[in-house]
Amino acid sequence: MSNLRVLDPAFSDSFESTLRRFFSPATFETENPPLKMRIDVSEKDNAYLVKADIPGVKKEDINVRIDGNVVQIDAQVNREKETKGNDDKVLRSERYWGNVSRTFSLAQDVDDSKVQAKYADGVLSLELPKKASTANKKITVQ
Repeated sequence: MSNLRVLDPAFSDSFESTLRRFFSPATFETENPPLKMRIDVSEKDNAYLVKADIPGVKKEDINVRIDGNVVQIDAQVNREKETKGNDDKVLRSERYWGNVSRTFSLAQDVDDSKVQAKYADGVLSLELPKKASTANKKITVQ
């Protein structure tokens, strides 16, 4: 009996796992990587809480729009220009610039007069109070 193990993960996984990895969508590096904004949305009794990762953005370059139950977050991401001396070369630059935007809808309308927005350490935090719902009125059919 041998105590040797195969260290290559491609051979230690099950056949099903290997097939899943083979058919998963591949990402290819491009000259300008796509800009992405990751968000978390949670709900309390009276408000929605949103956290959006927007690193490298100035708070002046962030726009939040609310229309009923639709929330849109836009940001302008700017690449920092790098200058090197005469003998220095940039071998790889992965920083980018452009616009990033996310739009999503919530189950209930937002009271846009009471929204609170804070931006710190690359994270935009929104507290979106729910609009007071009007009581359903029963209509008598005649």
